[in-house]
Amino acid sequence: MSKIGRTPISLPQGVTATITSTAVVIKGPKGELTVTLLPGITVKQEGNELVVTRQSDARQQRANHGLIRSLLANNVQGVTEGYKKTLKLVGTGYRVSVKGAGLSVTVGFSHPVEIEPVPGITLSAEGNDTIQVEGFDKQLVGQVAANIRAIRPPEPYQGKGIRYEAEVVRKKPGKTVTAAAA
Repeated sequence: MSKIGRTPISLPQGVTATITSTAVVIKGPKGELTVTLLPGITVKQEGNELVVTRQSDARQQRANHGLIRSLLANNVQGVTEGYKKTLKLVGTGYRVSVKGAGLSVTVGFSHPVEIEPVPGITLSAEGNDTIQVEGFDKQLVGQVAANIRAIRPPEPYQGKGIRYEAEVVRKKPGKTVTAAAA
């Protein structure tokens, strides 16, 4: 069996799981998330733990076993603690400001870029150069953060752009004058 797939998922206080033949619904203090089950994978609740099992050792079912277990664990963590991504704006004149429920980002274009809020996601700005993306759905938090980063990804020559907080941007050397050309 898969090491990841066979590990049971403990349900903290205040989290409930509703299991049907096709899906598992996780409810907690921050919200409600659903995982659709793949063929050959079953989920059982034993006490305050969820156990994921598979019908056979076929290659695809082994892969799905670990996948479903990870998705369920992420949902349990999301409805209890939530997820957060931090983005930094690097560049002269690059700044962010709160505009209603969304954000207004100035990143070197002729106009500020407006970021509209997504249901289930909280956008906030810390200072002039930090954006916080928070929510209870791990995939949605990551997708919204990636969409914001895509507005102006970091460029490799000066490193200017929007980057994740711990992202390291490898810089390329620019053109150099050689001795032969001079």
